[in-house]
Formats: sequence, structure tokens, C-alpha cells
Amino acid sequence: MAEKEIQIAIQKIYLKDFSFESPNAPGVFTKTDWEPKTNLNLRSTHTTLNDNNHEVVLTLTVETKHEDKTLFLVELHQAGIFSITGYEGEELAAILGSFCPNVLFPYSRESIASIVGKGGFPEFILQPINFDALFTQSQQAIEEKKAAEAQEGEGSTPAAGNGGTH
Repeated sequence: MAEKEIQIAIQKIYLKDFSFESPNAPGVFTKTDWEPKTNLNLRSTHTTLNDNNHEVVLTLTVETKHEDKTLFLVELHQAGIFSITGYEGEELAAILGSFCPNVLFPYSRESIASIVGKGGFPEFILQPINFDALFTQSQQAIEEKKAAEAQEGEGSTPAAGNGGTH
């Protein structure tokens, strides 16, 4: 009996979109008593290109403010094309939702650090992110939502006269 071939290969890593804004420059550079607050939002999406090739896009948005003034805002879409063979279902979902973003993150981190420095700001280093934990939390949230919707569906009846919609 032939074993199923399993393989993950990086076909291409590329920058899909990148923007940097410092809307309050040069005024922000006259301050010496900065107490910046940074907000990081991240998400990943994937698109199946064909049977084995998938594009994964890791989107990071970094906004740093001092009081109510934005020091800088960075949005980056780091992408990759991954050839994934022999995985299905939950295993494929974990690869696309955790492994691939984990591969893309160091490229994102370097690009953001570089542009923030070129924007005139002190060194900015994003801390490592545990994509495995984020993926697990995401899957748990999806399961909880499905369970809640199933429970709601069991306990309700269609209202008269509205065709059964809620």
C-alpha cells in the first residue's frame, strides 16, 4: 500500500500592501516626554489558488499614540504562496491558520521595524506571537458560537406570519 505524500513548500513570500503614516510629524518629534501606547491588530486569511497551492495573507496594523495624537500608523499585508500536499480537514486548517502565518511573521516584523525607523522613530520591535495559541482560541470560539446557535435553534419556533425567519 502506497503512503500518501505529505509536503509543505514555500513557493513565494511577498509584500502585498504596505503603508506608513505619521500624521502629526514634524510636531511629534519636538516632544521629549513620550509615553506611547501601541495597539496591534493582526489577522490572517487564505485563498485556495488550486488543489495544492494556497495564498496566505498576514495583516498587521500597528498604531502608536501619545495621549490622543497618533505618532505613527503602519498597515502591512505580508503574503505567501504555500504548496500543501497530503493534508485535509483540521490538519490543513491548522497549517493555513498557524504554520503559514508563523512563517510570514518574521518578514512582517522586519518590514515594520525598518519603516518605523525610517519614519524617524526609535527602534520598534514586535514581540513574538504564538500563532498556535491564537489558532486554537479561534477554533474554540467558532465551536462555541456553533453550539450556541444550535441551542438557540432548538429552543425557538418560527413566529407566525413571517415565513419562519428570525
